[in-house]
Amino acid sequence: MDSWKKAAVLGSIAAAAILFMKRRYAAGVLATGAGLAVLASEYPEKFERVQRALPDYFERGMQVMEMASKAGKRITDAAGRSAAAVSVSQVPD
Repeated sequence: MDSWKKAAVLGSIAAAAILFMKRRYAAGVLATGAGLAVLASEYPEKFERVQRALPDYFERGMQVMEMASKAGKRITDAAGRSAAAVSVSQVPD
């Protein structure tokens, strides 16, 4: 990779990091995209492999999020039941 391309990639990553820290998310995404575009122009075959694998990663991510959501709901339900049991058992006669 040419030195100017390395500088462009590193500069865009640094700019994106600073922009994200300043909560300028749209500009950070744009800077990240510019760096990725330079990398994609240098290594098109690797990015093609990543592009083909993305649907599998998204599907796995959605499955993980669904399992986490179900677990969270179960924990919330269990905590609600135990809190209700504690409050009922502490009521004086």
